Amino acid sequence: MADELLSSFDHLKSLSTSKGNNNLLQKRNPIPVEGLVGNNKLLKSLNPVKCANEQFGLLTVTDIVRELEKPECDRQPEFSTVAFKEGVVINVAALGAFIDIGVHQDGLVHISALANKFVEDPHTVGKVGQVVKVKVLEVDEKRKRIALTMRLTDAPVPQAQEARGTGKREQPRDRKDRSAKPQQKRESTPNTAMAAVFARLKG
Repeated sequence: MADELLSSFDHLKSLSTSKGNNNLLQKRNPIPVEGLVGNNKLLKSLNPVKCANEQFGLLTVTDIVRELEKPECDRQPEFSTVAFKEGVVINVAALGAFIDIGVHQDGLVHISALANKFVEDPHTVGKVGQVVKVKVLEVDEKRKRIALTMRLTDAPVPQAQEARGTGKREQPRDRKDRSAKPQQKRESTPNTAMAAVFARLKG
């Protein structure tokens, strides 16, 4: 049963080797993970402290148990932008670190968001298997991308994009309006002067 439970949460696969977790789950009557969903009696009998280990903290395990307590749990912890999460570094590349935060899609912490200081090499900040705290900046379901940051004071990306997009659309219209008004003034000024000259000649 422990293996079935862990297979539902990708970021806790290595918990299957946790001695405390095996003692808690494998000695019970084996049931499919569907049998855990909403089974508050069984879930409340578990001790998240004994399920946690050095790689996966108490908060992560507690979140999973809490999700399983929901009757309509989809086996995938819910999250949104600005949500703080505990994740595990699964890969470090030149552009940043890929973090497993417990959903089917891994998140990316760009190199510029790995720390509050300049980072030249992501490998100096993150290591595979390291547990880190991140904040969700953007969730792009169409492109299947999750933008994360380890700078927990960063603002969410969508709001910034909307603000920049609005400014770009309005600026061209403002320039057209401003350029049209001077043209009207320049056209009216010569006409008035010529009219005055003709009036004097006629007089």
